[in-house]
Amino acid sequence: MIPTKIVVIGAGSAIFGLNTLAALMGSQRLRGSELALVDRNEEALASVGRLAERLNREWDAHMRLSTHNHHADALDGAEFVVLCIEVTPREELWRSDYEIPLKYGVRQPYAENGGPGGFAHAVRNIGPVMKIVHDMERACPQAWLINFTNPMVRICDAIARYSSIKVVGLCHQIYAGYAMVGLALADDLGIEVPEGFTNTHASPSTIPPRHQVARQAVELVDIKAAGLNHFTWMLDLRDRRTGEDLYPLFARRWAELDPNFEPLTRRVYEVFGLFPVPGDEHLCEYLPWVSDPLTKPWEKYDLSLYEWDLWGQLREFGHNEIAKMADGKMTIEHLRDAESEGALE
Repeated sequence: MIPTKIVVIGAGSAIFGLNTLAALMGSQRLRGSELALVDRNEEALASVGRLAERLNREWDAHMRLSTHNHHADALDGAEFVVLCIEVTPREELWRSDYEIPLKYGVRQPYAENGGPGGFAHAVRNIGPVMKIVHDMERACPQAWLINFTNPMVRICDAIARYSSIKVVGLCHQIYAGYAMVGLALADDLGIEVPEGFTNTHASPSTIPPRHQVARQAVELVDIKAAGLNHFTWMLDLRDRRTGEDLYPLFARRWAELDPNFEPLTRRVYEVFGLFPVPGDEHLCEYLPWVSDPLTKPWEKYDLSLYEWDLWGQLREFGHNEIAKMADGKMTIEHLRDAESEGALE
């Protein structure tokens, strides 16, 4: 690939920013490219900037690096803009997206993308995103915008309707589908399932085993899914090696799993005949009846709330880890396996 200019907006993110930075800088195809890192959080940006310099030296990436507090200073000449931003304070605002509707009798099991919480989330993020997009129209009108900002569908719809910028929205939630398929077909495909894979919830205890199963499954099967972000459906399931249709086998093996594993996914699959990919905690966002205060489906299907305080603490821990790597106090070898969640591809 010919060296290009890439702008990453939200580069100071403890999770997205780190993974994206490592994946881009570890790519031989992008060797010699220009990488502009943007974040409003000066401390986080400084850390990720120092880390980028270390990666550039030790990985021989030969990239031209720059850091910017404002996106407008970085956009000139960009060919790709990777975007993942949140209006802050993130956890406090997400909690209000849940608590305000609750006052009016709407208990959302999860309030990120669907329902009234998802609407409030969209209203907050669309304004800043459109400011970036309109600045792109002036500075880099031919650039592609690769968007990770949620609510994905509403953000991308706003850009497509009210801007000339080319946009594609990406999300990693398909890997929840790969994890569930991998669990169901573990014996048939020789997939090792570690202890602790009890659901697909965004919980620190279940994410590592879920990822381990998903990584194995991605190598062995191919899922074709379509729908709204966090509301996608598996249309086709194939063995990557032979092309065999694995959907019938999956249906049988799924029925043999513990019925308490992703019970909402199980029920929706039974009713509609297509397997929902996102897992219970995101699937529920688009199902209004799940918020019924009389029948309380969240109890029946064991739908957990987002752990605001815990994720806030983990985000702070992530920033501290980035600072350690940036200052040479921690190894960076594990970053060679970082996944870009589609931005690199």
